[in-house]
Amino acid sequence: MTLITTPFGMRATAAEVLDGIDLSGRRMIVTGGASGIGVETVRALAGSGAEVTIATRNPASADMLAKEVPGTRVAALDLADLDSIRAFCDAWTGPLHALVANAGVMMLPERRVTADGWEKQLAVNYLGHFALAVGLRGALAEAENARVVTVSSGAQLRMGVDFADPQFESRPYDPFTAYAQSKTATVLLAVGISRQWAENGITANSCAPGYVHTNLQRHLDQATMQAFGAMDEEGNLVTPEYYKTPAQGAATSVLLAASPLLEGAAGKYFEDNQESEVVEGGPDVMAGVAEWSIDPTAAERLWDLALPVVR
Repeated sequence: MTLITTPFGMRATAAEVLDGIDLSGRRMIVTGGASGIGVETVRALAGSGAEVTIATRNPASADMLAKEVPGTRVAALDLADLDSIRAFCDAWTGPLHALVANAGVMMLPERRVTADGWEKQLAVNYLGHFALAVGLRGALAEAENARVVTVSSGAQLRMGVDFADPQFESRPYDPFTAYAQSKTATVLLAVGISRQWAENGITANSCAPGYVHTNLQRHLDQATMQAFGAMDEEGNLVTPEYYKTPAQGAATSVLLAASPLLEGAAGKYFEDNQESEVVEGGPDVMAGVAEWSIDPTAAERLWDLALPVVR
């Protein structure tokens, strides 16, 4: 099967990907749009004419961005709280042309669970976005040819979903294992949406933004950051050559959300603005999408696990 390629390399910015594209009249949501690559996703989409809702747990943190960027608004959304998600969806009216599931948590040092009993990384990175998409399905269908983008990570190469114990109730909790599982689940969400809602003209794809200095890494210890080459011995952040700027990290998100180059693409995974090769996952694999991350059977099992919780 021929992979989708684009003229944009890993150093392309979100604004460059959307250069010349008119998004006037299109309404979009970016979760976690008040920080990190979410900010640059909002800037690029709104800069091309879209009406962008910045969905964030702390609305005050987005006030300055909303004032700076015309065509944006701010709405409260806590992806760990299903009541907050329901309230957000109930307040939405009219069509939704793109949902960018950008928000996430990474490597919580201790196991935490939500009120629904889900391990918090899986709850925020998968269940919360699943509930949001389900609640907004009508709005996405109304838009016709709507797109959903789920922001994953290369961590999906390390671990599939453990359906025997997804919440770490029996096995020992490990921060990275839980994060990797949640990011595999994020890819499976795009696969599930594309398969379940094709009749509504809704497509979904997933992407890895690459390495970017953002607040997402706040739970990583100094030893881990030094192993990445992203911190010196004194604890100061440094930027290795393979790291991207936030604007570069947001490029693949906006490519999937709005570029005509991706018209009709569904259930695929992208990195550095190109569709990724399907590979066997494992500890030494550095690129591509793991077979378990796009497995339609796993996507359906995860969908069936989440649906009763959000209804």
